[in-house]
Amino acid sequence: MDNQKRIGILTSGGDCPGLNAIIRAVVKCATKKGWLVYGIPYGTDGFVRLVKGISKPEEYLLSDRGYDIQGGIQGLDILQFLSGSILGSFKKRNLDLPGITQDIIEGYKQLQLDALIAIGGDGSMDIIYDLAKMGKWNLVMIPKTIDNDVAMTERSVGFDTARNTVTQALYDLTFTAASHERVIVVEVMGRDAGHLALHAGIAGGADCILIPEITPRLSENLIKKICTQISDLQRKGRNFALIAIAEGVKNMMGEKEKYIAERLADLIQEYSQKLPHSEEKFNTLDAVETRATTLGHLQRCGIPSSFDRILATVFGIKAVNLIEQGQYNRLVIWENGAVNSKSLENVIPLIKWCHQQDGCPSPVDPNGFMVETARSIGILLGD
Repeated sequence: MDNQKRIGILTSGGDCPGLNAIIRAVVKCATKKGWLVYGIPYGTDGFVRLVKGISKPEEYLLSDRGYDIQGGIQGLDILQFLSGSILGSFKKRNLDLPGITQDIIEGYKQLQLDALIAIGGDGSMDIIYDLAKMGKWNLVMIPKTIDNDVAMTERSVGFDTARNTVTQALYDLTFTAASHERVIVVEVMGRDAGHLALHAGIAGGADCILIPEITPRLSENLIKKICTQISDLQRKGRNFALIAIAEGVKNMMGEKEKYIAERLADLIQEYSQKLPHSEEKFNTLDAVETRATTLGHLQRCGIPSSFDRILATVFGIKAVNLIEQGQYNRLVIWENGAVNSKSLENVIPLIKWCHQQDGCPSPVDPNGFMVETARSIGILLGD
């Protein structure tokens, strides 16, 4: 077939719900066009495996019927419902090791690919973009991350499901907090961005939400504000509270801490004992008891939400269509309620600059409508 293309697809960086739905969409769409799709296992490490003779090109070939369940329910297509990545992912690869970069480029050549679809967050994009330049690859990228911090796209695959997961956790924790009259501090992922904590905190009924864009670090003044908020709730007859804190918020020394929720819970309990309990607004705080919960990798698990499945599907189809049209070096994005694409020539410099500044490529807007929504319903944001 003269117009048959050979395209590769890989997942890189941390996993999230919706990766398999992207792979499914790409394979189904490309197969209808008569193309061959090669699934590169473990990110760019799959190219190295070819060069080292660990794997063979034919082992990477994907079929739109390659994941059917056999037996009485043969033909059942479950790929879009599975979290994780059937291709596996590779979080870190030391490209400075002798020969690694050349092995990756040579592996791409061995597959004789016409184009590569790379699914990743901003860290993966930075690395794969440079590899594509060196190897002269035709590249299309699809954003995925529960952090929702990829530049120039309103949504990344995985965020909506993680938001639902954290929202459910906050809802569930509310009842144990109420039963024991405790203040529960919940640590939420997001790296240097507060999107996940902010969205889920609003939906999950948090009384206080701390995100790095508004409260970059803990302080004594911030702890006092939180204690005041807790005391206000107690005077209204509510003897429990729920606090969501993004992992990107730093400690009082301005340093990142592995378990920042535990640090905050200890500070609240300790500080509440120091306040002047003779004052009416603080006279119940000597009864404050705190607990911390770190949700961890549960946030990257679970059945993808309907929105993430749809987003993954339209992103996958858009990537294939871009390849068909010869539009390479593009990032597939979600913009104003529709799928679109941006030139990586515009996206990557911004990402690289943010990495150099130790910043976030797409942070929460402190003056945006989501922040205003939280404030409008009385959620303490710490500023």
